[in-house]
Amino acid sequence: MPGWLGILCLVLGAGCSAEPAAREPSTADLESVDHAAAYEKREYRIEVRDGVELHTAVFLPRDTTREYPILLRRTPYSCGPYGTNGFPRRIGPSRLMEEEGYIFACQDVRGRYMSEGQYDNMRPHVAGDSTIDESSDTYDTIEWLLANVPRNNGKVGMWGISYPGFYAAAALPEAHPALVASSPQAPIADFFFDDFHHHGAYLLSYWLITPVFGYQKTEPTTDSWFPMQRPPTRDGYKFYMGFDRLSDSYGEDNFFWRQIVEHPNYDEFWQRRNILPHLEGVGHAVMTVGGWYDAEDLYGPLNIYRTLERESPDAFNVLVMGPWTHGGWSRARAPHMVGDIYFGEDISGWYQREVEAPFFRHFLKGEGEPPEFEALVFDTGRNEWKEFDAWPPAAARAERLYLRGGGDLSAGPPVASEPGHTEYVSDPNEPVPYTDAIRVVFTPRRYMNEDQRFASRRPDVIEFQTDVLDEDLTLAGDIIAHLEVSTTGTASDWIVKLIDVYPDDEPNHEHTPEGVELSGYEMMVRSEVIRGRFRNSYEHPDPFVPGEPTTVRLPLQDVFHTFKKGHRVMVQIQSTWFPLIDRNPQSYVPNIFNATEEDFIEATQRVYHSPDRATYLDLKVLR
Repeated sequence: MPGWLGILCLVLGAGCSAEPAAREPSTADLESVDHAAAYEKREYRIEVRDGVELHTAVFLPRDTTREYPILLRRTPYSCGPYGTNGFPRRIGPSRLMEEEGYIFACQDVRGRYMSEGQYDNMRPHVAGDSTIDESSDTYDTIEWLLANVPRNNGKVGMWGISYPGFYAAAALPEAHPALVASSPQAPIADFFFDDFHHHGAYLLSYWLITPVFGYQKTEPTTDSWFPMQRPPTRDGYKFYMGFDRLSDSYGEDNFFWRQIVEHPNYDEFWQRRNILPHLEGVGHAVMTVGGWYDAEDLYGPLNIYRTLERESPDAFNVLVMGPWTHGGWSRARAPHMVGDIYFGEDISGWYQREVEAPFFRHFLKGEGEPPEFEALVFDTGRNEWKEFDAWPPAAARAERLYLRGGGDLSAGPPVASEPGHTEYVSDPNEPVPYTDAIRVVFTPRRYMNEDQRFASRRPDVIEFQTDVLDEDLTLAGDIIAHLEVSTTGTASDWIVKLIDVYPDDEPNHEHTPEGVELSGYEMMVRSEVIRGRFRNSYEHPDPFVPGEPTTVRLPLQDVFHTFKKGHRVMVQIQSTWFPLIDRNPQSYVPNIFNATEEDFIEATQRVYHSPDRATYLDLKVLR
């Protein structure tokens, strides 16, 4: 990883998750092939159609007895170490694939490190060949590699995790005919719903990493050129509460920060950066990979898979979703833990051996069989893999869970004899934390399935739960929260969390971390936020009318989770989630980034659960 990121992770204890960190190997991974002995490294400057030259490192197998396919990764995070003697710890998706042999290629994308040109975050796709985009840069790169790299077999694959996953997805439209297998992994799809925003709410956890993408370099360079923040404290709550106007936290020279601030709504700037509308007519094999606990890019893999399934029916299109954080499948660790929760042994290693390597082996080398599944997904309650012919599974039935008076949650709708609403006071000056121990980190990972008992103790978090389940309940697919709410303010965020409540007699086991009690554990299964001003339109926001009930529809993303017999299902609702997301002042201002101290007010929030104003979750249940 670049030196600044490694130092930041080490000094701040940060869960740094830029793509290089996502592929940070475990001790077992370091027992890698001897790259210098097995591969010759060459460096090229590939000229694309507008004359810009893109730095590309090629790792060519020293074995000259056969031809190899090319496996390309394009990245904004550096293809260093540079020079023909510089070998990174990993040149391919896994040690296994490095041992099998491919021609691996890594390219600094336009405007980054040793490549020329201007950088553009999520550069918009433009159909045709008159304007450059990531697809055209990839097309021209593949054309050059096929003509100039010896002993290639004429087939090319692409892969990448996180931002490089986006570049793999961005190469799908108008793809080069030699590109026959792509694996976008944890790919970004749309910056307004993934990564930097969730349903319009700005992820303040990304503020720390903004400089990485916000400064143009003046010439090709092997070193980082962007000035990183050095927070004076590790206390994330204190640090972010110390901001005045959020818009002033970076200067005018940080061009990406200015774009974020100047485009608070889903206007044309963000719409053009959505890759999903362009995923039609894709004809080659695609395996999209994601993690159920990916705090950065969960929207991307699910929606790229769905869009390809709908718009490119001729593509060999499959989905893999495992119990991973961001890029966790690239680390072969055992036992496999996410936060406090144990999911099994050798999960990532099994995926690398039995799923990833066979996919590329079949489509690039013509060896073995293609995947037999449409969706390979991990049940995070039963801790087991399942294969389905469709995702969500065709057998999954639409059902509802209703919020009821007295904090109940049930399949039956509310009745008139019950209390018709539950309310709480939300104060943006005393916001609900997203975790029990906040540090200055770039996108925390473990909060995605963390124990929520700390939030249950807050008066500004309301909760509803089922009776103890008398049989297993498996949710498989998307979840939509239909909220009937009102606020005494004119602006509000709404956060919904779906939680698996363990029994009070749940025992600890050999993998339970020290100091953790699984008895009564409230494991978050899924959570999401929507900026309420976007409840009717992401492009044209509007304020709430104080005290007037209104509907807010919030997609929570997919799950595959079994709530076991003896457990309970819980839903928590709140209006702040700090500093994971920025603070909503709760009084309507045109641009929250410009909100000042006097704009931040308390508001009384009501969630309705009456027969005429029911709040419920639409679920898909697998019986």
